Amino acid sequence: MFDSVRDDLAATLDEIRAAGLHKPERVIGTPQSATVAVTAGGRPGEVLNFCANNYLGLADHPEVVAAAHEALDRWGYGMASVRFICGTQEVHKELEARLSAFLGQEDTILYSSCFDANGGVFETLLGPEDAVISDALNHASIIDGIRLSKARRFRYANRDMADLEKQLQEAAEGGARRKLVVTDGVFSMDGYVAPLAEICDLAERYDAMVMVDDSHAVGFVGPGGRGTPELHGVMDRVDIITGTLGKALGGASGGYVAARAEIVALLRQRSRPYLFSNTLAPVIAAASLKVLDLLESAGDLRERLAANTELFRTRMAKEGFDVLPGDHAIAPVMIGDAAKAGRMAELLLERGVYVIGFSYPVVPQGQARIRVQLSAAHSTEDVNRAVDAFAAARAELESAGA
Repeated sequence: MFDSVRDDLAATLDEIRAAGLHKPERVIGTPQSATVAVTAGGRPGEVLNFCANNYLGLADHPEVVAAAHEALDRWGYGMASVRFICGTQEVHKELEARLSAFLGQEDTILYSSCFDANGGVFETLLGPEDAVISDALNHASIIDGIRLSKARRFRYANRDMADLEKQLQEAAEGGARRKLVVTDGVFSMDGYVAPLAEICDLAERYDAMVMVDDSHAVGFVGPGGRGTPELHGVMDRVDIITGTLGKALGGASGGYVAARAEIVALLRQRSRPYLFSNTLAPVIAAASLKVLDLLESAGDLRERLAANTELFRTRMAKEGFDVLPGDHAIAPVMIGDAAKAGRMAELLLERGVYVIGFSYPVVPQGQARIRVQLSAAHSTEDVNRAVDAFAAARAELESAGA
């Protein structure tokens, strides 16, 4: 049977490569850090890493690593079960309680990933008589989660409050029983921050709940690192927060839903990714508790990240690069052409800077970019080296007529 499919798949892969959309996987032989060693898929040797979600530099923090070692000895490697059978340890309940307190929510439920968290919310809470109103640039996991539900679907233009109100009006006029507005807190491909205060105002006007995926904010956005609800002063007005332990909070894996108590209680009973997936590894739960300890005194890390971000954005603007506006640590350098973005990423790697070119279907056609992500682990010298490498790579591309 497969022989009849093989040629079609090979042709599709050839088309992807010809269009400059192929996504190679580079292999690194070191822990995740500001500097990594590439062993395959690019220039071998030590390179500066400007494409990880390691915003606070905690992925290889010695206290986090030590907590993981201790957890392996105490709690073991894996649970080999789901939560409601025999997969709940004290460490899981402690982490859920700590996340609830940190995020200002009544309860929290852990998932194996934020993709699963977003995949488990909508089908559980919403039926055919309900409506979900989603930002057009929401993460793929939100889009897929919405597809799993039978709720009516409405989409509003990115951060467009007039369009959001229009969609809320249509949902209300259609007799929706429950209405849920869902948005990324920070949009991962652009670094734009959702206007949560205005979203909450409209949601309250139309009797809708608000859900925020804050994966690219929790840990470093807001005065205490509690994310975009804290930044906008709406922590008590957001009903559901989803997020990940795999970015600023240590960079491993795992996700969560922090929400009103009744919402979390129902998710424990009916959320399919939670009921049918193995428990989050205890070593990740324990190390995440250490991360939350560190966040209590991480003001210097957040300040360093902000300074690195400002330096990179300012210098890139002076060099004439088109960087999407904002002050988030996601700094997309717009290239346009997918093949050119891929080639620039290769030239940057040759100059010791590891970044990735993003193209369709990750971003829209014609909007290829190199998404630079700053970290508190970067030094000022690291940031300046990266900007200099961008300028040199651009000059080589231009000299080659690209």
